[in-house]
Amino acid sequence: MAPALNGAPDVAVANGRSYALPRRPTAVICYDGCDPAYVEAARAAGVVPHLSAMMDGGFAATALAAMPTFTNPNNVSIVTGAPPAVHGISGNYYFDAATGREVMMLDAEGMRAGTILAALARKGARVAAVTAKDKLLKALARDLTGIAFSAERADAATLAENGIDDATRLVGRAAPEPYVPDLSLFVLDAGVRLIGDGMVDIAYLSLSDLIQHAHAPGTPEANAFMAAVDERVGRLLAAGAVVGIVADHGMNDMTDAAGAPRVAYIADTLDAAFGGGATRVICPITDPFVRHHGALGGFVRVHVTDPGLAAEDVHRAVAAIEGVGEALTGAEAAARFEMPPEREGDVVAIGAHGWALGAHAADHDLSALAGARLRSHGGLAEQTVPFVLSHPLNEAYREAAATRTLRNFDIFDFALNGTVQ
Repeated sequence: MAPALNGAPDVAVANGRSYALPRRPTAVICYDGCDPAYVEAARAAGVVPHLSAMMDGGFAATALAAMPTFTNPNNVSIVTGAPPAVHGISGNYYFDAATGREVMMLDAEGMRAGTILAALARKGARVAAVTAKDKLLKALARDLTGIAFSAERADAATLAENGIDDATRLVGRAAPEPYVPDLSLFVLDAGVRLIGDGMVDIAYLSLSDLIQHAHAPGTPEANAFMAAVDERVGRLLAAGAVVGIVADHGMNDMTDAAGAPRVAYIADTLDAAFGGGATRVICPITDPFVRHHGALGGFVRVHVTDPGLAAEDVHRAVAAIEGVGEALTGAEAAARFEMPPEREGDVVAIGAHGWALGAHAADHDLSALAGARLRSHGGLAEQTVPFVLSHPLNEAYREAAATRTLRNFDIFDFALNGTVQ
């Protein structure tokens, strides 16, 4: 989108795109799991006046998230301005066929693109990255000279490692527990202080989707959380910031009429068809925060590990499973969804709307749901997300927004290059 002004002193370049240094404080919020339905319900209830003002007076649309619609691929896409095919991260969890290892992404391993944040910092902008989940920190802070910490481990922040000592002093309260709404609100309160006190020029604030996994749009709990976030958005706006809001993925109910989880256990079906050990099913949603989804989502990869088994036979078997909306070869999926082909399985399964996909039933502990409905993400049904800016767009970006499909990883481009300030 932005012009190629690579030599200009006030422009940073990342992954072939140019970004103007912020002319006024800027905050980009990744509203984890914020399906557009949450926004619609909260607006109807009148509990998000600041978000409503942004949508009415700035710019509001929907955009498509990167596939698969999980946290890590999309946060990395947002901060690189590029799809997974460019930056290399296509799941929270993956199978390394070369080593036979299953790897949980807890750092920047496998990431092969620089971030917009680091590029802006190199040009002299004062940059902060604050994330709810510590699992994202090393990726978001890759090569970043600035402030970077997680709410989860705010009390462990040091000047040498994080650009700030003990971030709980910044916010004025203890680091929150992982499974409480304050994990996200702590991030926003940190952003309010960093922006409001003039400590940074631009902040990326990445939230948690705890509430969205547990509560449907329009419920009292969901609206209360939306209102709490909105109050912090209002404080950012009052500090004179340009605010951009986008999400990493949406969220959907994946239960039957009785409220029981509706799950297709792919590995159990393939074991019955081809024998145990002939295939390996990887659930890329798997991360340290499995309590609210049991590592069940709308996207899985199948690796054929028996050299005598034809991938075509596995593909046909996966496509026939109830609850699978689409079955693609790894090459087809990589090309269609801009994912790195070397990380793909032999078969990719995407859940039908309202279905979760898993490996073996025994691999997934749903006891922590404690009777709550299973709500999750990962597939095409969770790809549409809000895309909101506090300021109106200039003519070139209005035209671009009207004539092409927006992606969630366009948010920095629009916030820095496209808004009328």
